[in-house]
Amino acid sequence: MSEYSKELIEMLRKKGQLLRKDCILCIGVGVAGHVGGSCSSADLMAALYFYKMKYDPKNPDWEDRDYFLLSKGHVAILQYSALAEAGFFPVEDLQHCKDIGFYLQGHPHLGTPGIEIGTGSLGQGLSLGLGIALGLRMDQKSNRVYVLVGDGEMDEGQIWEAAMAAGAKKVDSLCAIIDCNGLQAQGTTKDCMDSEPVAEKWQAFGWHTIEIDGHNMEQIVEALDAAEQVNDKPTAIIAHTIKGKGISFAENQVGFHNKALTEEQYNQALTELSSGR
Repeated sequence: MSEYSKELIEMLRKKGQLLRKDCILCIGVGVAGHVGGSCSSADLMAALYFYKMKYDPKNPDWEDRDYFLLSKGHVAILQYSALAEAGFFPVEDLQHCKDIGFYLQGHPHLGTPGIEIGTGSLGQGLSLGLGIALGLRMDQKSNRVYVLVGDGEMDEGQIWEAAMAAGAKKVDSLCAIIDCNGLQAQGTTKDCMDSEPVAEKWQAFGWHTIEIDGHNMEQIVEALDAAEQVNDKPTAIIAHTIKGKGISFAENQVGFHNKALTEEQYNQALTELSSGR
């Protein structure tokens, strides 16, 4: 029998769907947005913000907070959705995302409530997360650091430099979550630069690895809990996901990595996500 209540799992599943819906509201009609990677990571984000992480939306700089870094910064709309639903700023602001002069732009930037670092140039988030985790260790703090990495992002050499350093330094407060949806901007990850076998590579760099179905909420929360129990190693949660999850016309479609929605697609996406398809 599961140690997690059905009510908890269902609540988190609904949060994941809500975040996907909010992402569509962020994008709107006729403006390009990263639908695919946002929807693939939504369940992971829901579990982090509404189950696992410690934070205070009224005091984003609370010194005992856990840190979340969106290394795949192009899916900023997903983090904005989570932050809005968590109370960092009004949900209504999401509809002004990418408006000229507005504070919610296409990539996360420092100064937005709840954003720890500016990201967008891929590959940098894990290095920054490692630096934060090492600083916390020096200060004898127990805060945890979570970094969401894309599987296409693993093409970047800086990811592996950070992975090697984190393993060598045995930074057990650091948890990398790899969104393995198998697609990136120009095709499949296998065809662009095959990073398999993913788990074995992270293990070789000194990481404890956990492989999960990134849409199975029970597996997600179990993995996040298990990561906290690991000593003397950072943890990599390898989450196998579906790009565009929850939107029938976008699922597993590389064209929806970054795409403007027609009015018909926009309305269909909202309908499907509202129905919990």
